[in-house]
Amino acid sequence: MAKNFTELSEREILALAISLEEEDGRIYADFADGLRDDYPATAEIFRSMQAEEDSHRRSLIELYQQRFGDHIPLLRRHDVKGFVERKPVWLVRPLGIQTARKQVEIMELETRRFYERAIERTSDASTRKLLGDLAEAERQHSALADALEEQQLTPERRGQEEESQRRLFLLQIVQPGLAGLMDGSVSTLAPVFAAAFATQNTWDAFLVGMAASVGAGISMGFAEALSDDGSLTGRGRPLVRGGVCGLMTTAGGIGHTLPFLIPDFHVALSAAIAVVAVELAAISFIRHRYMDTPWFPTAVQVVIGGVLVFLAGVFIGKS
Repeated sequence: MAKNFTELSEREILALAISLEEEDGRIYADFADGLRDDYPATAEIFRSMQAEEDSHRRSLIELYQQRFGDHIPLLRRHDVKGFVERKPVWLVRPLGIQTARKQVEIMELETRRFYERAIERTSDASTRKLLGDLAEAERQHSALADALEEQQLTPERRGQEEESQRRLFLLQIVQPGLAGLMDGSVSTLAPVFAAAFATQNTWDAFLVGMAASVGAGISMGFAEALSDDGSLTGRGRPLVRGGVCGLMTTAGGIGHTLPFLIPDFHVALSAAIAVVAVELAAISFIRHRYMDTPWFPTAVQVVIGGVLVFLAGVFIGKS
């Protein structure tokens, strides 16, 4: 059972402070390890902050030994009510640099508030002084991080890290999203327009388009999520990639399906063809913008593929 903070003795408060500093130091070490390959300069910042936490822990242990002896009771943050639950983002690989920095801000704020409350619960002068110094050190951690960032992140290293972040964004978000958008926009053209020309009924075409879009989204989502776990390729968490790919696949198919809600067949058909043109242009732009592919060849490839699938659907629908 977790104890209230007000129920802790000075001995327990010091033991908890030691545990917190040890935990924060290990988290900083995990951040440094997770960022080492893609963000080496930022990893050095977290190693410096780990060293800072280790010095705090040693100071607390020395004070504890002077007052209470060598045995330090095991008291951890989840044994005391009031602490914010921390999601173990530091275990995720590959680790996002913004995620790490945001987590550090939360850790610093929580630890500082703990020391400020701990001072109110202690009467020993040496303990109050040390806790006050540590609270002030936590206030200065942001300034320390900024100073270390200026020292470690030279313009060249910052450019390298920005390029690494861009590469991870491409691998984890853009690539699966683009694959889904292309599949949803192109592969569903045939069934939608085949149903439209075969039945001359906009509602029937809409139902076929929705079924094809949702089915393709589920299929592509599972295929992307199961393709690899991201541990070797650096493509990130399978669920995120699968979700992005599945949603974009569904969106690509629904785009040219929605116009068939228009009762008039010819108006709906014209609107759907216009949406298809917009979708193909969007795919060409994304490939040119994020994949560094030449604009004209990209547009030609996408348009030819889309037109062939569209004609296949028309041919089958009129058969």
